[in-house]
Amino acid sequence: MKKTAVLIIDLINDFTFHEGNLLLDNTRKLLPNIKKLKQYAKEHNFPIIYVNDHYDTWETDFKQIAQACLSSKNEDIIEQGMPNKEDYFIMKPQMSGFFRTPLRSLLEQLEIEHLIIAGVAGNICVLFTANDAHMRGYTLHVPENCIASNTERHNQEAIKLMAEVFNAETKPI
Repeated sequence: MKKTAVLIIDLINDFTFHEGNLLLDNTRKLLPNIKKLKQYAKEHNFPIIYVNDHYDTWETDFKQIAQACLSSKNEDIIEQGMPNKEDYFIMKPQMSGFFRTPLRSLLEQLEIEHLIIAGVAGNICVLFTANDAHMRGYTLHVPENCIASNTERHNQEAIKLMAEVFNAETKPI
């Protein structure tokens, strides 16, 4: 079995953008599956790496980013979407978890060959991260029940693209 890590993309999120309320609702639906994925990772000793936007804080401390994003409408997601003390956290400046981040260096140090990618938005940040991972030679599993986009159509299009173009496994966790 290839050495595996789990990437969790943008769960710390303010949802204050076009169609943000749609993504907020869809993110709530996937939280139980993210919890299952994290448990699966812990059982198999897979490192969990959170990769998150900085929301103009430019903070590398996820607690500061969470505080900047926190509102009454998303506090349940923020609470459930926080890394544990043994998890890794990387702040990203744009859509891909690889763009101008130390993610590649961390994965090399951990000798990772396979990535399980989860989070939001499936058709943007998850897709861009999966694209960059594929281009760097990682094999991929993007569980269809562990990503959410603003709309179901956008989510299904992203899943199809990742399966067909990046050769990603998409079976649910």
